[in-house]
Amino acid sequence: MNANVDHDEIARFEALAAQWWDARGDMGPLHVINPVRLRYIEQRSGSLRGKTVLDVGCGGGILTEALARAGATTLGIDLAKASIDVALEHAKDQALPIDYRCISAEDLAAERPQQFDLVCCMEMLEHVPDPAQVVAACAAATKPGGDVILSTINRNPKSYALMIVAAEYALRLVPRGTHEYAKFIRPAELHRWARAAGLDAADVMGLRYNPLLKSASLNPQDLDVNYFMHCRKPL
Repeated sequence: MNANVDHDEIARFEALAAQWWDARGDMGPLHVINPVRLRYIEQRSGSLRGKTVLDVGCGGGILTEALARAGATTLGIDLAKASIDVALEHAKDQALPIDYRCISAEDLAAERPQQFDLVCCMEMLEHVPDPAQVVAACAAATKPGGDVILSTINRNPKSYALMIVAAEYALRLVPRGTHEYAKFIRPAELHRWARAAGLDAADVMGLRYNPLLKSASLNPQDLDVNYFMHCRKPL
């Protein structure tokens, strides 16, 4: 297994595995932002129908299932086996033909290089020791001319206040310890890693989440906290 893994992070998500599909539980914010994530993916990569898509760090399959429902042939991967087990069971219950594997992005890219039209890696880069290595793996798994869409959390005082102080302690939207401020990623850093992986950054988009209204929206002017980056792999 690839060494680019934080075992404490894996253990944390293993413990939360049963809650992935509870929209009122700790994973509730992901259920709110998921339609917005899918909309951005479709806006940037076009129709998903007939495309092969890799969802890196898929967890319990919230985004993976949305991609499949949009017509993609989808593979979800994660190193938390309990999450993969939940994802497999839920997809079976929904009669969705989704493949899931407990494997790292690096190992999957080595096994299946340049095989995916689209690779997504959402809310995962801030949970690994070497996010640049994951970005490189996403690029390696993507076909020439394909798309890579990443999302993560910016690193600044505002994101610390909202994602850790407010979300974890004041409002208790997510369990304490979910995020580590030092692992947050500035857009310039992500852009540099994408370029080093041979990708062309095509767009950066902010994501606003309102925990009181339980709503989310795209905002190109606000990259202060959550944001997406769309990259293309040259032909």
